[in-house]
Amino acid sequence: MSYEPPFSDRIQRVEPSATIAISNLAAELEAEGKDVVDLSVGEPDFDTPEPIKRAAKDAMDAGHVGYTSSNGIPPLKEAIVEKLHADGLSQYGTENVIVTPGGKQALYEVFQTIIDDGDEVALLDPAWVSYEAMAKLAGGSLARVDTAAHGFDLEPALGDLAETVSDDTELLVVNSPGNPHGSVYSREALEGVRDLAVEHDFAVISDEIYKEITYDGVESISLGTLEGMEDRTITLNGFSKAYAMTGWRLGYFAAPESIVEQAGKLQSHSVTCAVNFVQHAGVTALEDVDEEIEEMRAAFEERRDMLVDLFAEYDKDVPVPEGAFYVMLPVRDDDQAWAEDAVEQAQVATVPGSPFGTPGYVRLSYAASKERLREGVERLAEADLL
Repeated sequence: MSYEPPFSDRIQRVEPSATIAISNLAAELEAEGKDVVDLSVGEPDFDTPEPIKRAAKDAMDAGHVGYTSSNGIPPLKEAIVEKLHADGLSQYGTENVIVTPGGKQALYEVFQTIIDDGDEVALLDPAWVSYEAMAKLAGGSLARVDTAAHGFDLEPALGDLAETVSDDTELLVVNSPGNPHGSVYSREALEGVRDLAVEHDFAVISDEIYKEITYDGVESISLGTLEGMEDRTITLNGFSKAYAMTGWRLGYFAAPESIVEQAGKLQSHSVTCAVNFVQHAGVTALEDVDEEIEEMRAAFEERRDMLVDLFAEYDKDVPVPEGAFYVMLPVRDDDQAWAEDAVEQAQVATVPGSPFGTPGYVRLSYAASKERLREGVERLAEADLL
């Protein structure tokens, strides 16, 4: 008789990541020898800038290979605070920062620290798939606001948000520039969020992982700079997207000391600390690669423009993203079936919109070369999927 382990309720509340699931299907087809245009994963196709790699090697050679203080090495925390101050977030000092092994770990720690069984978490759909999972793992309940009818713009959806949040809301997640929609929320939209947060006394996660990737001169405003949000905003960022450091696993969040103190307990009992020499490389990323970051941002903007134009040639009107590197393509109602057809019939991997809370769309990442993007669109057209 075989043993069947009893699984916890919390782990059975969530499903595997939809983005990883599609990527795995694409990998299976590639293993069979098929050429798949993979537009499913939000990973820059650029190599990590050379100064960052050199800093990591130098740190290893200098012996920075052991444990660090749990919340991060002082030079990196100081560099993070300097960046936050440059963004207008002057309320944060090094005592307000935790360095984590990736932005996901930062989010997980915040959810686990703030959310208790039954606490309400509000999401702005389409919302990155892991927000829902992290809320459920913490025992939270979900309240959702759909921005799709407004072209993924938050400002005209503020009325819906006001009807959704209440005194029972514990936490709202704001992601601007956003995954999967690429929208950058206006100051007026964020002021509306501020007013509701103050009125109903809830905290807000400001996920700014794509903050450095915006287009057309659009400014990405940090929510925590607004009056009244200094002590109720948890500002989260990381190095994966703007610095092409996905595999390095380095992120951070800044929050009031009381949150840092409690979240620090979870970090110390789980991952202990971020990798030592990677933290040293993070200092260089923040201080010494502005030119490389701008080159990547400009390349993403060119790809966005080309992709929007390509879809227009097939009479597909898509909301033009102002940041990040994703576009939401409207498809038939059953977006899951469409995405499966796309990868099986056209060998183009995308992500269904339903896991993001937005059925009828798929997400495409343009963190791929122009050639592959063009080929992907052509394959979709040839398979009669546009």
